[in-house]
Amino acid sequence: MSTAPAADPFSAECPTRSVLDRIGDRWTVLVLLLLARRSHRFTELARGIEGISPKVLTQTLRAMERDGLATREVFAEVPPRVEYTLTDLGRSLVEAVAALEAWTRGHFDEVLAARAAYDAR
Repeated sequence: MSTAPAADPFSAECPTRSVLDRIGDRWTVLVLLLLARRSHRFTELARGIEGISPKVLTQTLRAMERDGLATREVFAEVPPRVEYTLTDLGRSLVEAVAALEAWTRGHFDEVLAARAAYDAR
């Protein structure tokens, strides 16, 4: 019986790196946080995330579907209605991402002050 090697994100060959790339992407974080509230249609997501282009939103949603974080459901209506929803795996990520959002809201002023001090040197 063989066992899989332990995940080591510091190793260049470790598959955890591609997962970190996905969940560390700012657009994925923002889409995840909106979908944590409820299911959304594409246009609702686009309106809810200022600055995201339709192309990038499409790419982000497809990547989230591929990684098992979100699902896309097409409703047989005229015109067709499509909604995106977090999967159980996606919902399991919300708490960690929400903690990052809370830290960002609580410390962005300190980060901006540090940047200004650094840039003034």
